[in-house]
Amino acid sequence: MEQYVIKGGTALSGEVEISGAKNAALGILAGAIMTDETVTIENLPNVKDINVLIGALEDIGATIDRVDDHTVKINGSSINRLSVDYEYIKKIRASYYLMGALLGKYKNAEVALPGGCLIGARPIDLHVKGLKALGANVDVSYGLWSARADKLVGSHIYLDKVSVGATINIMLASVLAEGKTTIENAAKEPHVVDVASFLNSMGANIRGAGTDVIRIVGVPALHGTTYAVIPDQIEAGTYMCAAAATHGDIMIKNVIPKHLEATSAKLIEAGCIIEEYDDAVRVIGKGRKLTSTHVTTLPYPGFPTDMQPEITAVLGIASGTSTVTESIFENRFKYVDELARMGANIKVESTVAIVTGVEKYTGARVCASDLRAGAALIIAGLAADGITVIDDIKYIQRGYEDIVGKFTKLGATIAEVDSEHELQKFKLKVS
Repeated sequence: MEQYVIKGGTALSGEVEISGAKNAALGILAGAIMTDETVTIENLPNVKDINVLIGALEDIGATIDRVDDHTVKINGSSINRLSVDYEYIKKIRASYYLMGALLGKYKNAEVALPGGCLIGARPIDLHVKGLKALGANVDVSYGLWSARADKLVGSHIYLDKVSVGATINIMLASVLAEGKTTIENAAKEPHVVDVASFLNSMGANIRGAGTDVIRIVGVPALHGTTYAVIPDQIEAGTYMCAAAATHGDIMIKNVIPKHLEATSAKLIEAGCIIEEYDDAVRVIGKGRKLTSTHVTTLPYPGFPTDMQPEITAVLGIASGTSTVTESIFENRFKYVDELARMGANIKVESTVAIVTGVEKYTGARVCASDLRAGAALIIAGLAADGITVIDDIKYIQRGYEDIVGKFTKLGATIAEVDSEHELQKFKLKVS
């Protein structure tokens, strides 16, 4: 019965340090097994998705040395099994990166079909298309997908839809293929660039990451490296939205401001002041009136779909009527009913949420339906009058490191409880 319990109404202030990017780290961890030499990965976020993937790597025989909470040494020379059906791997979407990595190195792989948050259809058809173009025979059945090839040969691959997962998976598979591979209509997200930079540090030859055309020249082998994961733009955006919703003043450190431009732009439109530094952004909501704006999620450099629930939580208490259009995942508004329990006035029509701002949220018992929905509920709870209790926090723990500790340092009254006794004790303490 793990829950987060929050007493809202405090304007957050202070500094928060952002962890490494979960979505980049997952692709990098998979790529680390593609050499028989030792790879050191630094700035790993200490979150459940990362720990599950590390467990899966260990399960197939990779040698893992957890140097500390944020550093791991991986050696793939001891891998003895090419079938990944680790007990927990089905729970994370990025399990599919093991397909590209194992197929690229061993020309043979079998991986459990991925799970993750229930935010809409995320088919693997583009992954399959890309691997087949490289010469693999791919089969999807009985909850597994498998791929085999005598050899992988570079190819020209056009992605019918921009897909971060397919772009990374094809990169992983093709870096050791013979000849040249071109990925057209490739995803341009920062974590795509980070995975490419990591592979290049291992001796891969990838050019164009961050544009819509990525060119890869296969190399005979990769070597060991030491590499630090980029900061997490979505974690940073979450604290930015919390500053706005609570009318606070937060310095968000260890970020790449350019990666946050879409989020910054919308918060400025909503009335906040944003100050950018070399590796930090300051969000000032103190003394500012939140006003309505319009948001449409798009592939990078557009507004991130992973920030859609968080910005909606902010706009729910902004004056006027906002619209939030979701163009990536068709089932990403499940959290709206939970915000309604807290007093939000949001009407969803197909892929558009019409948000009529209310004066304030009120505390309620709500349930996190997915990772980013859970973050939105925390933001709403921090801004609300009264006490908010959030169930199903396992989703939030998948992608946010020490979220209770970080918000507490910013002045929030928030705790994780695992029993009714602890919940009542918290309520008595803050009443």
